[in-house]
Amino acid sequence: MVERDATKTPAVLPAHAIEVGTGPLDKPARNSVGGWPFLDEAQEWPLCFCGERMALFFQLDIPLDVEHFGGDHLLVFHCRTHNDASDPKTADGRLVPRFWDAPQPPYPRPFWRVLLQRHAALPAAESEPSLSGLPLTLRSFVDTPGPYGIGAQTFKVGGTPSWAQEPEHYTCACGADLVYVCQVPEGMEFDDESDGLFLGNEIYLLACPSHCDPAAVWPVNQN
Repeated sequence: MVERDATKTPAVLPAHAIEVGTGPLDKPARNSVGGWPFLDEAQEWPLCFCGERMALFFQLDIPLDVEHFGGDHLLVFHCRTHNDASDPKTADGRLVPRFWDAPQPPYPRPFWRVLLQRHAALPAAESEPSLSGLPLTLRSFVDTPGPYGIGAQTFKVGGTPSWAQEPEHYTCACGADLVYVCQVPEGMEFDDESDGLFLGNEIYLLACPSHCDPAAVWPVNQN
């Protein structure tokens, strides 16, 4: 059992629960499961190392009250064929340069891409073909940390992560300490045919507050 220090309770931070709608999308929406990805003009639809286009699992506009990332557009892509837990590569106390492209044994490169886009104004011409497009709604809530500094275990952006194990902290290759931005709960189902993101583990997205690269986001997996 993981021992936690009950005396360290973080402050209550702005949080927004992410709720998945039931009515299928018939046009682009910036907050969605699947659907039409809103990408910066120079950003192409990510490809897996296997050559297949990654699936857009979800995307959303980060509310303005979320520190460091308010106003950014978050997109989470993942290969429909390759799936595993993430494995951080570090050197000299930092994630390696371009850690988002570093090998993920047994794979030569990652099978996911998480992006924080700052100029994502227009949707792609095509929608995600492998997931049914569904709307997402963000609802502000009070994510009061529990006695061990653990936030709500739910699909959310902002607030405090509900670490299933010991908290993980990483420093970007650029020197900035990564900051928690979003959480996907364990066993989150995006469709009936998927094993889920990262084998269905609890996922905590930690991003570079300096925005050194749109892909400078590390997905921590715990269960």
